Amino acid sequence: MSSTSNDTHEPDLQPLLSSGFVYRVTAVVMVLATLTAAISLAGRWFGENLALAGHTASNEVFDIFIGQDHLRLPANMIRFEAQRATSIAERVDLYLTWPGLEGYSDRSRELFNNVDAPEKLIFLQISQSTMSRDMSGRLEPIYAQVFDGAPTAGPAGLTEHAVKATSSYAGEVFLTAETPAQSPYVVRCLKPGLQAISTSADCQRDIHAGKDLVVLYRFSNRLLPQWREIDQAIATFVKSRLVP
Repeated sequence: MSSTSNDTHEPDLQPLLSSGFVYRVTAVVMVLATLTAAISLAGRWFGENLALAGHTASNEVFDIFIGQDHLRLPANMIRFEAQRATSIAERVDLYLTWPGLEGYSDRSRELFNNVDAPEKLIFLQISQSTMSRDMSGRLEPIYAQVFDGAPTAGPAGLTEHAVKATSSYAGEVFLTAETPAQSPYVVRCLKPGLQAISTSADCQRDIHAGKDLVVLYRFSNRLLPQWREIDQAIATFVKSRLVP
């Protein structure tokens, strides 16, 4: 009986993975790897910029002209990116550490991002003066007219004045003190108990500086015991940044 092995053909054996399929898979893997690297870099860039949150550690100095006055300020003290340029401006907004009065840096990052420690920062707004009197000068002709009831003792030698509920200062209190200078110290603060936590803008005061500047500065009510030191430090700081 003759063998039938010659009439039986093995089926053609095809490779499990064709070369075309391998090329396509390799291309997809390379694209995915490229995308992963790009996403990683973008994520790192976005994360770093999100952490900066508009801050800059740059010490580049800008000349800012406001009215008759010329200020020279480093970028890391200027709060808003749009104001970080040599320019003629209506105002400039600053933020500074307390008590160092320094701008943002990698070392001080936590101070600028920690909402639980508002007493670590002081905010300044410097603009051309539109009033002949600063806050101290407005005490008798304006503020005293809205005081309500007898004054009470405040922190660190300050006297607290409540205001009439019908006045435009409702929800606030004024704190005053006699000083060796001719003008008394005057500051406005949010009325204690109206907010759950302290912020870096609980209290505000303005002073005149330079030829025609008004410096409005804001700080946490936790710093009220240091009102003398803060007032002197702000005046000295602005004077040191003015170009004769």
